[in-house]
Amino acid sequence: MKALVCTTPRQFDYINTEMPITAEGETLLKIERIGICGTDLHAFEGTQPYFNYPRILGHELAATIVETKAIGFTADDKVTIIPYMHCGNCTACNSGKNNCCVNMRVFGVHIDGGMREFVTVPNHALLKSEGLSIDELGLIEPLAIGAHAVNRAAVTKGEFVLVIGAGPIGLGIAQFARIAGAHVIVVDVNDDRLQFCSTNVGVEHTINPLKQDVMEALKLITRNNMPTVVIDATGNLDAINNAFVYLAHGGRYVLVGLQKEQISFSHPEFHKREATLMSSRNANVSDFEHVMECIKNGLVQPTNYITHKVAFDEVATQFESLLDPNSKVVKAVVVF
Repeated sequence: MKALVCTTPRQFDYINTEMPITAEGETLLKIERIGICGTDLHAFEGTQPYFNYPRILGHELAATIVETKAIGFTADDKVTIIPYMHCGNCTACNSGKNNCCVNMRVFGVHIDGGMREFVTVPNHALLKSEGLSIDELGLIEPLAIGAHAVNRAAVTKGEFVLVIGAGPIGLGIAQFARIAGAHVIVVDVNDDRLQFCSTNVGVEHTINPLKQDVMEALKLITRNNMPTVVIDATGNLDAINNAFVYLAHGGRYVLVGLQKEQISFSHPEFHKREATLMSSRNANVSDFEHVMECIKNGLVQPTNYITHKVAFDEVATQFESLLDPNSKVVKAVVVF
């Protein structure tokens, strides 16, 4: 069996390894698709927190069941997985927040992931296809991240929601904020991605900070009230720190993008707003179910996000090109 290992930052190696052995309570999967996300790109760059090398990347997957004893599943079923392996016993798990388990092990981050031909996963991680295509299944997880962030922010109809970053996660956040009835504003320095937001996601307002004064644009759009929700999907330290002043009084600021360094902001500016700052980590089962239901009802067309497909045998040589803005990648998917 072939696997692709990120051995050190900016180094991939293909290795031949034994077929995985299925233990009690596990299912053997044949990988069909792996979505490449910001976590994978940051791991390749060497900037991903919670990460050790060597590691097999890949947590956004679509697969076919080879062998299982999971109730309700059979061989040849098409599935995706919830890739957040939780302990079930900590204070977070006991309160229904498996997504931020104290002992969290994320597939492809803390433990080896799906960038290989076959893999075993716990039965409880499986999600049936519900009639969705292989390509759609491979995008459920990143969309669930966006749905969870919108849920964390408690977005309501008619609010102005500012999404910073128009990568795949930002696009998902914008999509589900729109589904919640919000007026969505997206900020990004890449005009191609901003155009994608308008054309494919139906975003009402876009701002390029290299060409516009963000504060003035926000005041104009919101009639000086400013967004009641700001959600960062960049993980960029400057972007995170600068966005505190974009928040309306009484607003909520949600950090989805992850930064290794300390964030900083003016306490008086934050305090006078009586603002709420929160993080949004991973997603819950209900978020995955919400995403799948929205796709089935035609509210989300995830395959529109896929701009690049890469054969598994070519990932090592093509991966670095996906970091280049000139490649105009929105979402890249590995095909097995």
